[in-house]
Amino acid sequence: MSKTFFGHPRGLATLFFTEMWERFSYYGMRALLVLFMTTPLAEGGLAFSEETTGAIYGLYTCFVYLLALPGGWVADRLIGTRKAIWYGGIIIMTGHFVLAIPNEMTFFLGLILIVIGTGLLKPNISSIVGDLYSKDEAARRDAGFYIFYMGINVGAVLGPLLCGYFAENVNWHLGFALAGVGMALGLVQYRLTGGYLGDIGLKPNIEADESEFESTGNKSMGIIMAMGTVVLLAILQMTGQIDLFTATGLAEATIILICLIALAYFGYVLLAGGLNSDEKKRVVVIFILIICAAVFWSGFEQHGSSFNLFARDFTNRNIFGWEIPASWFQSVNPFFLITLAPVFGAMWIRLSAKNLNPRTPIKFALGLILVGVGFYLMVVAAGIAAQGLKAGAFFLIVTYFLHTCGELCLSPVGLSTMTKLAPKRYVSQMMGMWFVGTAAGNLVAGLVAGRFDPEDLDQMPDLFMNFVYSGIGVGIILLILFPLLKKWMGEVK
Repeated sequence: MSKTFFGHPRGLATLFFTEMWERFSYYGMRALLVLFMTTPLAEGGLAFSEETTGAIYGLYTCFVYLLALPGGWVADRLIGTRKAIWYGGIIIMTGHFVLAIPNEMTFFLGLILIVIGTGLLKPNISSIVGDLYSKDEAARRDAGFYIFYMGINVGAVLGPLLCGYFAENVNWHLGFALAGVGMALGLVQYRLTGGYLGDIGLKPNIEADESEFESTGNKSMGIIMAMGTVVLLAILQMTGQIDLFTATGLAEATIILICLIALAYFGYVLLAGGLNSDEKKRVVVIFILIICAAVFWSGFEQHGSSFNLFARDFTNRNIFGWEIPASWFQSVNPFFLITLAPVFGAMWIRLSAKNLNPRTPIKFALGLILVGVGFYLMVVAAGIAAQGLKAGAFFLIVTYFLHTCGELCLSPVGLSTMTKLAPKRYVSQMMGMWFVGTAAGNLVAGLVAGRFDPEDLDQMPDLFMNFVYSGIGVGIILLILFPLLKKWMGEVK
């Protein structure tokens, strides 16, 4: 009898622990990133300003998502998913160990390596999970993905706790090194147990033929877009609107580039993509949902940036005379995900059985509104801090709870909805655009977090209030548009 993992193919355990250790390293390091960059030089940090720190954080998290697109392409066409995971993990591990070298240049080199490695590993390990099951095992596949995502969140809980403790209490670079050790453990077990995956992912999935987006017309559009973007950025640089030689300027230029690409892509698909009327309507719905997701992530990703700084500087972290490391608060969200995901899953199933399961736009609206409500608690906490007092940890914890509920309303259905709404020949591209929207949200999050100034306490409530307005406001707009979106979506739930 072949070995199984909780009744699933044994190869799922290989992927579970590889992803668990990779997420341990990613979230363990991410919990330190903003704190390390803003810590004074005398205390072992880089002494960057909040503005520079926010821009670097935004660029880092943005490109983690953007490089998932070429990472999937490399695996599909060149080396296969198994090698992409292996080499990606090695590059990630190297990046963390480079971060452990106390030097500003190695700091940036380490971030670049982690981004490249994550782009190779992250999209491809998820695709192998699906390949473990046959086409007629839909329910079993869904259960397998749930187990797999539990591994993600176990790693996301442990990473900040362990890396954060050693970084804040012993040495920052020891925390970065520990993240590298975590990735190394994941690679060791991946190599030792890889045989359980059989032949899955050993070869590229697609022959290197021309895809639809590589036709002559699309190449011409890409060249025109590239040239236009270069000219626009050059004009903005020369007129002093942005400075490409600063982190903030580079982040702003990247946002402009992402918006131009998204608008050009959707404009091309709608006008020259050969779609019928119903397909065009569904593509417009996709575009609206991607914008809403970007707004959601721009608020949600304050967890690793402005919330991290708030935890360090303005939160009462004392318990019985011992001060909790600020980075430990980064474990609250994945902990809530582990505990609440089964509750939400059961709730959707029960509502579906009664034909009451909300349609996707309603779930998106709920997610956005919950993010806005969570930020209102942070407005109150910021008001306490503005009076020179420390806010209770209650504010951050309840905000994380509300944001996790919002995430469970929006994130799990996002990619699934892209595949359901997209015209068949554009499914992969629409999934890619979903990640582009997520990347844009992360980048905006970093730029906004750069306005978090511990020296100007009066601006903090206004900073968080912007997310109250954007979250609740966009959520309400989505509810108003729901009858129209429902009509355009047709039978898609």
